[in-house]
Amino acid sequence: MALLHAFTSLLLLLLAVLLSRAANRSLLPPGSLPAVPPLPLLQALQMQAPDSWDWRAGPASGQPLRYMLNLYRRAADREGRPRRGRSLGTNTVRLVQAGSHGGQPWAGRWYVQPLTYRLEGQPDAEHLLRATVVYLPSLSLARGRLFCALELLTTGEAPAALLSPAARPRHGWAEVDVTPYLVLGNGSAVSLVLQHVCVRAGRAGGRDAPVAPSHPFLLLYLNDTQAGLAPPAAEPHRHRRDTGTLAHDLPSYLREQGGEKSDCSLRPFPVSFAQLGWDHWIIAPHRYNPRYCKGACPRLLRYDYHAPNHAVVQSFVHQLVDANVPRPSCVPYRYSPISVLMIERDGGILYKEYENMIAESCTCR
Repeated sequence: MALLHAFTSLLLLLLAVLLSRAANRSLLPPGSLPAVPPLPLLQALQMQAPDSWDWRAGPASGQPLRYMLNLYRRAADREGRPRRGRSLGTNTVRLVQAGSHGGQPWAGRWYVQPLTYRLEGQPDAEHLLRATVVYLPSLSLARGRLFCALELLTTGEAPAALLSPAARPRHGWAEVDVTPYLVLGNGSAVSLVLQHVCVRAGRAGGRDAPVAPSHPFLLLYLNDTQAGLAPPAAEPHRHRRDTGTLAHDLPSYLREQGGEKSDCSLRPFPVSFAQLGWDHWIIAPHRYNPRYCKGACPRLLRYDYHAPNHAVVQSFVHQLVDANVPRPSCVPYRYSPISVLMIERDGGILYKEYENMIAESCTCR
């Protein structure tokens, strides 16, 4: 019953926030954000939120954003559920934008632009697994074509090293593995300096200004050991017949008495990021439905409820010994993760999977 009251309070709180947001938004002081319902995912996302309502994504647009949207759609469905068989191999991917060194990159047919990727401030819980730089090796122009490559700029007088893609370009994009240049013996590098080199082939463009290619971007494939949140304790694996549980070993007449239909079931609880004012930095999904469990548990629990032994004993005592002992409560049994694509405060783009965020089934305990 305590959980039922908690869910009721949570629903009322969310309703009050959503109804008052439009009326009170103009009263918010500059730089403030509205109250957030106490859902674990929303609390975790709020830590990534911009500092004010006036914040808008600047550099996170164009080709980097389209690339990350394609990555997200390959990894998750429209509801944010990670797809089975996804090939990311990790739970976090961060896109880091490059900072240019200024100056005039064009010299005749040649385009040469040094780029620096700064990696300061990476969370300690995120462990680097792999790093790649993504760029377009070929770009069609109105009068010809632009062919591009990447060079690694090293310290000292060592010549620049040409970086070659490990595989054929995918949908026009080429990826170069730069992991060895980021992971050092005593830790991680704080920056990566590359040179974007292109040559224009074909007829000259006359007086038309040359088209500057988009800057390559850095992808960090990370293992977030916190996954945004500490997951709840996992249920122990059970055999198909839940052997070793009291509900299975009860006499047949008790199992028959516990055979009445239960209304303990999943209920929807959709939350719109647009209603929270977060849709300008949370790119996908547009809505989050964590769902919750509600309803009365049966008088005696059958073994197919996956209820722990303690809940079976509690239900048995309530029914046959002392009615003052409360019946077990209807609570989630299995969970699934959710994938979120968001724009970070520095203009980077982050894909992250948060564990145990969507209730998938209910039990009584």
